[in-house]
Amino acid sequence: MPSALPDGEPVPASGALPEAALAELGSRPFGMYVHVPFCVTRCGYCDFNTYTDLGGLQGTYAQTAVEEVRLARRVLGDRAPVVDTVFVGGGTPTLLPPSDLALVLQAVRTEFGLAADAEVTTEANPDSVDQRSLEQLREAGFTRISFGMQSAVPHVLQVLDRTHTPGRPEQAVAEAYGAGFEQVSLDLIYGAPGESDVDWKTSLDVALQAGPTHVSAYALIVEGGTRLGRQVARGELPAPDDDALADRYLMAEEALADLGWYEVSNWGEPCRHNLGYWRGADWWGIGPGSHSHVGGVRWWNVKHPAAYAARLGGQESPGAGRELLSVEDRRVERVLLEVRLRDGLDLGVLRPAGRAAAERFAREGLLELAADRAVLTLRGRLLADAVVRELVD
Repeated sequence: MPSALPDGEPVPASGALPEAALAELGSRPFGMYVHVPFCVTRCGYCDFNTYTDLGGLQGTYAQTAVEEVRLARRVLGDRAPVVDTVFVGGGTPTLLPPSDLALVLQAVRTEFGLAADAEVTTEANPDSVDQRSLEQLREAGFTRISFGMQSAVPHVLQVLDRTHTPGRPEQAVAEAYGAGFEQVSLDLIYGAPGESDVDWKTSLDVALQAGPTHVSAYALIVEGGTRLGRQVARGELPAPDDDALADRYLMAEEALADLGWYEVSNWGEPCRHNLGYWRGADWWGIGPGSHSHVGGVRWWNVKHPAAYAARLGGQESPGAGRELLSVEDRRVERVLLEVRLRDGLDLGVLRPAGRAAAERFAREGLLELAADRAVLTLRGRLLADAVVRELVD
């Protein structure tokens, strides 16, 4: 979750939503995102809303998050749907004790109810869990865990400021399966300064040998305002090379082909919660800086955990701003997001200029057009941003 928040119109102190938004509840899957904004150290590339020195707020954070879950139930009222997916992200959620994460999950269960097949995910650093804590998370109702592996190579981990040692992610995967988790994901980053093709292949091989059900592989993005961004700006570290990033993506596709891609940067058993984002579902984001979407209304919470806790302590919504998406806004977002999926984009969403662009991209080998849908080819995935820019016209 990026640390910068957009402008927007004020959110009512009660958090109330327009009737038109509430009327759409139940027409799409409904998820809960819970942001835990605490880390032991801040990675140099990270632009997320995280903090390393808020021990007092960290100790009371779970109860504060529970208050927002209760607020969400009041706002959505009798039309509040059962929750299909829960995703606890960060930060490092597993810096909180399992009992705290269980407390928040129980509040979701009590206030909304969980679908019988609900997917309940938490992110974790490999060195922030052990066998017992994983067992406690599983007992609390978590079904899926996503470990931030990033790399298997020591010097790459050092550049990325990751604190775990090589070998720990594979051990954590085994412990998660031993605790009864049904789905285990590993997140990788490619293109770090000093990483070679051999380094990247090593990371892919090690990740696959651990036997996850899902792998994410993202190109390193150098964000302004981060320590890595300043190092690159000063010339202390090289910026990622576009050609090298393309080569690494092709290596990932080759290595992960048996898992099967379902989104440009994701392979394996799909994360249903993230699919909800890409398909325009409804979700409520709990936590400082979290974003939410219900029926064409998108809003975001205040950034700092202290301000967040103060709002909820005063029985007020922590919302900092919101926007009402027009029909055209929602159409454009469908194009931007759905074309990244293996299922592709319904061609009926495109305007004439976008349809003409899709047909041209099909001739150029960037898209496959079948059954009134547009699906990126492998070459198209490499150029996805350029393809999308023309499809939205």
